[in-house]
Amino acid sequence: MRIQLYMSNTGYCSRRETERLLAAGRITVNGKTATKDTFVDTDDCILLDGSPVPMKERNIYLLLHKPTGIVCTAQRQVKNNLIDYMNYPERIFAVGRLDKDSEGLLLLTNDGDIVNKIMRVENGHEKEYIVTVDRPYPDSFLKGMASGVEILDQVTEPCAVTRIDEMTFRIILKQGLNRQIRRMTKEFGYYVTRLRRVRIMNLSIDRLPYGQWRELTDEELNVLMKDLR
Repeated sequence: MRIQLYMSNTGYCSRRETERLLAAGRITVNGKTATKDTFVDTDDCILLDGSPVPMKERNIYLLLHKPTGIVCTAQRQVKNNLIDYMNYPERIFAVGRLDKDSEGLLLLTNDGDIVNKIMRVENGHEKEYIVTVDRPYPDSFLKGMASGVEILDQVTEPCAVTRIDEMTFRIILKQGLNRQIRRMTKEFGYYVTRLRRVRIMNLSIDRLPYGQWRELTDEELNVLMKDLR
């Protein structure tokens, strides 16, 4: 398996964080510095900073109602990083991201196996957002957003977009390009003033207070795992 998959399976860090560790030369395999193209077997000697990679003792699944101002990164040197904010006693990482200026539902785990299953566009997993823009918009704006918008040298996948009021809409995405909603909206001359994610697949932000987190219920976890098969 690739070294990135091995590291996420240990629960130590995400594949994205593994890429940073590799770039810094902190991971070795059988005495040689690993790269992003390194493949490993379970009987290889894989070390992080000269010591065995810590293995998770249990799978952790948390939901956070992320407030604005928190940065979705595990890099402790970044001000207002997610890990310091959570102050969770075991190592966890976020599944996907919300940018610093956005708020809402975030799934955190040490289960690297589910990350790609949720994030891969071809799996069609829904993420729902409530978005407010800087001025009233016409119905043609909703139609344009739903049909696909050219950003980042590609056209976004068709999506469901519905009006809530004259300046707020609901959008359900099955992909997650960098700052996708903000970029899409800007193409029509509007600017996002508030962006809130309210659902990831079967997981809802309902009854989760702003800035707080909780563990998934057994029912939520069972449905999530069933949908990820």
